[in-house]
Amino acid sequence: MKRELAISAEPIDEARLVAARRMSSGMGAAVYFAGVVREMEGERALKGIDYEAFRAMAEHQFQLIFDAVAQRWPVESVRVVHRIGFVKVNEASLWVEVIAPHRGEAFAACQFLIEEMKAKVTIWKRGIVATEG
Repeated sequence: MKRELAISAEPIDEARLVAARRMSSGMGAAVYFAGVVREMEGERALKGIDYEAFRAMAEHQFQLIFDAVAQRWPVESVRVVHRIGFVKVNEASLWVEVIAPHRGEAFAACQFLIEEMKAKVTIWKRGIVATEG
């Protein structure tokens, strides 16, 4: 399984990522997910989220998750981009692509990857309240 991972402070260019998709003729599904910063966190209005990562550990944990995906589904490739630093409301903080032979496998692998990432990857977030400087 091909794997691409980027942890970056740069904005996520979804159009460029989709345009760069590479899949073999045996693959029938490309699932994309963009996690976008919401305006509200509970009752608090946000102006964005500040993401911080322990990069070496996060990269290691992502590779373990990718290994688990490869063992469970016939996925051809996975690409993940996660922002760090300040991400404004309505901007993407996470982008995931999973390519597989069928949509069910692609959706299941994508959801698994995201749930495992949220539980295990050392990327922390802190909501910046709209009234904070």
